[in-house]
Amino acid sequence: MYGICNLSVVPCRKEPSDRSEMVNQLLFGDHFQIFGREGNWLHIKTAYDDYEGWIDKKQFLPIEQHTFDIINSTESYFSNELIQLIKDDKTSLFFPIVMGSALPNYDNKECAVENQSYTYEGEYTRGILPNSKQGIIETAMMYLNAPYLWGGKTPFGIDCSGFTQTVYKLNGIKLKRDAYQQAEQGETLSFVEEAEAGDLAFFDNEEGRIIHVGIVLDNNKIIHASGKVRIDGFDHQGIFNNDKKDYSHRLRLLKRLI
Repeated sequence: MYGICNLSVVPCRKEPSDRSEMVNQLLFGDHFQIFGREGNWLHIKTAYDDYEGWIDKKQFLPIEQHTFDIINSTESYFSNELIQLIKDDKTSLFFPIVMGSALPNYDNKECAVENQSYTYEGEYTRGILPNSKQGIIETAMMYLNAPYLWGGKTPFGIDCSGFTQTVYKLNGIKLKRDAYQQAEQGETLSFVEEAEAGDLAFFDNEEGRIIHVGIVLDNNKIIHASGKVRIDGFDHQGIFNNDKKDYSHRLRLLKRLI
């Protein structure tokens, strides 16, 4: 079985329960494979990053395997505005979608999913772009002051790795979902002095487990989601919280994907 997100945002939970923690979010247009069902919950794996979770069975649109395969093999388009309206052509009703939402089979303002179509007239970006560190920085700045939300991926709530993944996605680079997974990608840098704006910095806890990620900026700064998407100081020790006047995260490693 296969499906696609036909709502603005859908929570993905760790276990099949409304009380279970949210570990991820589906944005409009995200498609996935369904592996199992438990009561009112479906166990899914997203096509974009192979991330697993549980969604409510009422919050998706079923699709055939051939549709799933077509979307996989077609160039991706993503909404590039913080929030924009999209129209359900069947009902002529509008609803909002957020930046980073996918536009399946997008052509001439129309998204087509089997017998369902949507009209989108906002700004968009293509899934394959000339890699641009400047583009990464410009996209990251659009999320400034977005509140932190565990498992979140929207300007209304986002976590550290959801932030880096979505920013990179909008610039044509595919990252995994969690910080420790992203740390396995790209080229490792040896020194902070080598880092350039747009590179990724990863941070660990006392047990040595990577728990945080941010995007390096110029002038010894970093943009990251901690309480909110914010800009702080950054050096070989880690992140220096400008409000608390103390280090908040300990640097583990630096990675370059461009």
